[in-house]
Order: sequence, then structure tokens, then C-alpha cells
Amino acid sequence: MFQNLSERLSKTIKTLRGQGRLSEDNIRDALREVRMALLEADVALPVVKEFTEKVRARAIGQEVQQSLTPGQVLVKIVNEELVTLMGEACDELQLNVQPPAVVLMAGLQGSGKTTSTAKLARWLKERKKKSVLVTSCDIYRPAAIEQLHTLAGQVGAGFFPSSADQDPVAIATAALEQARKQHIDVLIVDTAGRLHIDSAMMDEIRRLHAALEPVETLFVVDSMTGQDAANTARVFHEALPLTGVVLTKTDGDARGGAALSIRAITGKPIKFLGVGEKTEALEPFHPDRVASRILGMGDVLSLVEEAERKVDKEKAAKLASKLHKGKRFDLEDFGDQLEQMMGMGGLGGLMDKLPGMGQLPQNVRDQVNDRELHRMLAIIRSMTPQERHFPDIIKGSRRRRIAAGSGAQVQDVNRLLKQFMQMQKMMKKMSKGGLKNMMRGMKGRIPQGFPF
Repeated sequence: MFQNLSERLSKTIKTLRGQGRLSEDNIRDALREVRMALLEADVALPVVKEFTEKVRARAIGQEVQQSLTPGQVLVKIVNEELVTLMGEACDELQLNVQPPAVVLMAGLQGSGKTTSTAKLARWLKERKKKSVLVTSCDIYRPAAIEQLHTLAGQVGAGFFPSSADQDPVAIATAALEQARKQHIDVLIVDTAGRLHIDSAMMDEIRRLHAALEPVETLFVVDSMTGQDAANTARVFHEALPLTGVVLTKTDGDARGGAALSIRAITGKPIKFLGVGEKTEALEPFHPDRVASRILGMGDVLSLVEEAERKVDKEKAAKLASKLHKGKRFDLEDFGDQLEQMMGMGGLGGLMDKLPGMGQLPQNVRDQVNDRELHRMLAIIRSMTPQERHFPDIIKGSRRRRIAAGSGAQVQDVNRLLKQFMQMQKMMKKMSKGGLKNMMRGMKGRIPQGFPF
């Protein structure tokens, strides 16, 4: 997400380097590029005009601070204005009410409502330690009811059954009653979608809203529709009080116009981003972190939080202890590291959050994909336990067997073993002299053990 916008803004800021002052002339040229970048990202025109005017008013004539270049001053201003545009801080769900707290999910057909319901249930269970019950009021699509039933089982949430011959309000009130009896913390109600906002849809969801009195009414919208997403949310909000927006399919949206337009057009915050198809692919929306990613400064906080949740601490502690005792880093350990990298979103997910990665040449970024990780894992899994623990025994015949078993070529096995040896040397340096020695050994280069 935001890839195109990030590239355009990075180029614009580079043009200001080496100048001693932000003047009318150079800021006008830079803002013309910023304006074009935002419009190409499908940000709504009124939002673009207001944003660029605010940046211009702050930037013109502002002296460059000591040790800063004009480009850095502009980055700071643009960053702060992006944060203001998207909502200052992360708006969390307001669940501090007498249980069960009701969350009503609304949206158009195909926006990802049912999947987002399951994702939110998983997020509430894992991050907030809440008990969750879900139900579907989509009586027009029996497949949606069955889909939610299946997803609820996958994420470990309770499911209140419904059928196509029931009234949506009757389903919702019965689910609420069961949630009360079972002392459930949160009830999430999935509603029917339409191809467009119509009077029948709005009448039905108004009745649901009146019957449930939800603490959160979330509008689920597809980010790929760009500024239309913001306009749809605005029309919906005029008919029903929204509390927030869930922006889906952001992993496939390189423009990001919806994320930058929704808050300004609706006045309602984006609360979550759907960042993939899996049920764990839901992130709280942090405007400051998103602004940092747009400007190519990475999102280290989110990366640290993700590592905290997903890295196997027991395995990490065992590996640290093993290296400390002078034992060798082996292919079993290497495979564990690759698996944990995949669990954190793979190489693409990691690079998106690392500072400065937006400055890498396009041909380098194109090589960063997870196919190589999957191939390496397949090769390691084709080895026997003895081969993983004692890689030196992997000679010609063993290499051919491993290649055949993993669907790879012998050259792929050779390359993995070479990369592993580089990684093994790095780990040895770490165990002997700590991180400082390892970095000195790398001499500022990306290690060959890094799979691209």
C-alpha cells in the first residue's frame, strides 16, 4: 500500500536537497509534485487542495534547522499534516460497557464484511483476551452464513446459527440474549450487503441498529475503490451513525487514496486495515505509523509489536543459549528462523516496515519475494534430521535426493548450503564477540544468507 505515493514523494523531496531555504519558488514546485502524487493515489480533490495548502502555509519561509536540509524540513511538515489528515492517533474500539458489547458490521456486497467479522473476532480474542460470539443476519445469502460458521470455528469464536427464513432483527436479538446468558464479552453482528446503498438496505440496518444499540457500528469498505470508498462511507454515515471504518484489501492497493480521504470526508476514523486474506491479517490503524511508511521511514513500532507476538520466545531463548555455549548453528535452526520470518509476513511484509527500504532500486525490490523462502524451507524439510544437524555430510548423492524430494534443482540445494554457511559464520561471530563483531564482519553489506 502507498507504494506509488511513496516513490513520488521521495523523488520530490530529493529535489530540495542542498538548498538553504524553503522559498515560494521551490516549495511551489515541490507541492505541485505532491499534489500530482496525491491525485494519482486517488485521493479526493477537496482533500488534496486542503492538504497542500496547509503544507504550503507552514513550509514557506521556514528556516532550515541546524543540521537539517530543506528536504528534511518538508518531510517533517508533510508527515505531521498526513497524521492530522488521517486522525492524529489510533481510535480503539470502545468496549468499556456492560457486556456484551455489540459491534455491528455494515458494508456493500463484496467489501469483505464476513471475513472482516472473523478477523475482528480473532483480534479481540488474541489481543484483548475477550470472549466473542458472532452471528450472520445476511438471510439473502445462505452461503455467507455458512462461511461465517466455518470462519468462527477457525478463529475459536462462538457462532450463533441463523437461516434464510428468519427475520434479521429476530436473529440479532436472539444472539444478544444468548450472549448475555453465556456472559460473552463481545457480540459481532454481520449484516447483509448490497451492490449499492438502497432504501431497503438502509431500512433493515436501521432496524438492527435500533434493536441492538451497538457500541460500535463499523463500515467495511474495499480500499481498491479509491475515493469512491470515502464517498460511499459518507453516504452511509448520513443515514446511520457510524463509529469507524474497516478498510479491506489494502495489501492489493498500491495507491492508498481511500486511507487518506475517508477521515476528511466522513469525519469518522479508520479503525482497522485488512492486510491479507488470512484471519490474522488485520491491523489497527495508526495514522502516525502509516504516515511514516508513506514517507519511506518505515514502521519499526509495528515491526517490534509483531515480533513480540509472533516470534517463538522459547525457540529464541534455546538458540541464544546454544550459541552462548559454543554449539554450532545448524540447518534446523536456520529453518526455524525462516519459518518465523514467514510468520511475520515474509520478506515483503518485513521490508514494508523497515526504514529506508523505499529507497532501494526497483530491480532489487522486485527480487524480494517469498518464493525463495518457500523453496529454501522445502529443501530443508526434505533433509533427514541427521543432515539438518550435521550439514557437512550432505554430499553429491544426498544433494540429488534432497533436490528431488523438494522439487528443486541440485543448484538450488548448493545455493542454500552456501547461504547457510554464511549465516553460520555470522552466528559464530555473534556467539564469540556479540553483535558488534558480527556487524564488523558484514562490513555494511547485506549477508549472503539473506534470501534474495
